[in-house]
Amino acid sequence: MRVELHCHSTHSDGSLSAGDVARAALSRGVRLFCLTDHDTIAGYEETRDLLPGVRVLRGLELSCREYGRTVHLLFYDVEDGPGLETLTRRLGRVMDDRRRRIEAIVARLRELGVSLDADAILEGARGRTPGRPDVAKALYAAGAVNSLRDAFHRYLRDGGPADVPLDRLDVGEGLALARACGARVSLAHPHTLGSPSLVRDLFVRHRAHGLTGIEARYGRYAQVERLPWLRLADELGLVVTGGSDFHGDLMPDVTLPVIDLPSPDARRLCEWLGVAA
Repeated sequence: MRVELHCHSTHSDGSLSAGDVARAALSRGVRLFCLTDHDTIAGYEETRDLLPGVRVLRGLELSCREYGRTVHLLFYDVEDGPGLETLTRRLGRVMDDRRRRIEAIVARLRELGVSLDADAILEGARGRTPGRPDVAKALYAAGAVNSLRDAFHRYLRDGGPADVPLDRLDVGEGLALARACGARVSLAHPHTLGSPSLVRDLFVRHRAHGLTGIEARYGRYAQVERLPWLRLADELGLVVTGGSDFHGDLMPDVTLPVIDLPSPDARRLCEWLGVAA
């Protein structure tokens, strides 16, 4: 079964519009689709209307923290109602924090001898989730770096000279928001926690509170990289989810928004989501 449950558009740090991402997924025969932009549910209606015959979920990728590390939670099938209103208000505060972070990064760059206009960067990000890629683009446009990759390597990487940590929600708060709006939750790209034991502990601590999916079929994983997470899913009874983490030109090694899920994983996923296989 072809699915796409992790992809990004210009509503956050992708290079294509939500509509273009949806059309690309449709062209590859995707049957289950969810746009998961960072900290925003914008784009859902556009993708839903462009994908007749495809089951389209409302979702997002929520930035959280645990163990002093960033943890990304994928929300699937956010429902209408009071829980959605609560989520929307909380995401509004997250956006305010992200704007303040951009201003702090620009101030730190100024201390390093690189002058950028924070107001111009934020204006360019109006209507979507602002983040470090916006600063990277400004650095490249100013001739301060040779590429977007160079911007991160020299200044913006985690712990880099101009990086400012984002004030993220803790995982418990993120899961409470998901429960309130009826969403299912999967851990995105588990390797980014840096330790299989931390990933296992995260599920042991939070599985009863709604963390029941794991993105073991991630678009950048080779088979050998999938195996530990597939084994963990079997051990703990987790649902295997799949997504490419498509960003368009900003992540050129992922060229298409599509993942092929084997039938057993697809059946379990559809049961978990309450959709037809």
